[in-house]
Amino acid sequence: MDSLTEQAFWDLVTTPDLGLDPQSVSDNLKLKLHDLSDQQLIAFDKYFGLCMRQCYRWDLFGAAFVMAGCNDEYGFSEFRCWLISRGKSVFDNALLNPDSLANCTPVYYLNEQPYPYIDEYDLIAGLLYEERNDDELPFVPSGSDEPKGKRFKDKAKFLKQSYPLLFAKYWQ
Repeated sequence: MDSLTEQAFWDLVTTPDLGLDPQSVSDNLKLKLHDLSDQQLIAFDKYFGLCMRQCYRWDLFGAAFVMAGCNDEYGFSEFRCWLISRGKSVFDNALLNPDSLANCTPVYYLNEQPYPYIDEYDLIAGLLYEERNDDELPFVPSGSDEPKGKRFKDKAKFLKQSYPLLFAKYWQ
């Protein structure tokens, strides 16, 4: 496999077991990426960056807020990594309707709280490339400084209107 197709990207990035803890999901991706060439790692990183930019939206930030109280940039980045790890179908459905994430099960729980986050999942390809080549992956601009769309209103009544399924399932 000389190049990396979009389908190959999704095959690699999608977790095989949706109930796995975040560290196991990351470890699984690391194992899969070890077999890629440097050019394939570069392509993988570009696809990942594209997905991260596509889901950098206020409506998805609102979904993360309802699901797990996500309220900062770092948490939202890790939420987007989790979203990508769920696969193309879940990802595409969330772009169309963030409330569809209520149907995305199972969700890992940490300390009895939903934990839809994967720490530094987006960095795995770059770290592997750097380890192999003693150099960083080619720089790809990350996009805008602000999420796209209109900022969500964080009052319960607005969240319930915007995310009825997520609100019913996760809001505490």
